[in-house]
Amino acid sequence: MIFVVNQYFITMIEFLSQAWPWYVAGPLIGFSMLALLYFGESFGVSSNLRTLCTIGGAGRASDFFKFDWRKQIWNLVFVLGTIMGGYIAATLLSNNAPMELSTATIDNLKDLGFSYDNVGYLPNELFAISSTADLPKLIILIIGGLLVGFGTRYAGGCTSGHAISGLSNLQLPSLIAVVGFFIGGLIMTFIILPLIF
Repeated sequence: MIFVVNQYFITMIEFLSQAWPWYVAGPLIGFSMLALLYFGESFGVSSNLRTLCTIGGAGRASDFFKFDWRKQIWNLVFVLGTIMGGYIAATLLSNNAPMELSTATIDNLKDLGFSYDNVGYLPNELFAISSTADLPKLIILIIGGLLVGFGTRYAGGCTSGHAISGLSNLQLPSLIAVVGFFIGGLIMTFIILPLIF
């Protein structure tokens, strides 16, 4: 009996460790959107920042933070699950396998001065804790964080909220925002990053 349970557990780990194809992940996202529509909710990660500020008492300083944050507990649980799921996937389900990047992407990173160590998504030259001692890199991180925060507020949501929830609701502002996200990403990748690095 113990062998059967262990074999099932190993098989489940192997199944969860592989990349899920679009025809599995896509319908799961679609089902989630239908469930949110049914319950009258909308999906978005950045709205949790407003909720956390409200919990912290920001409503005393601005009317924007005066709302019933208890109705957003489900979204806080979602973000907590996202963080926990990411940790589990990276530590337990990755089998220490290196992230697969195309050789063209690796060459482009090397041309910009980033050494690809075959481990993670974020280049150590910019996102390692030791990089915060380098003033230009610290300024880039701070300005980037401020721009992301401003853009999220100005656009009325983040990439996940607009691209998943907004587009599934056929909202024109979300379509405009998503087009803007892609244009901004292309400008950053092909124009601004090469100028900075």
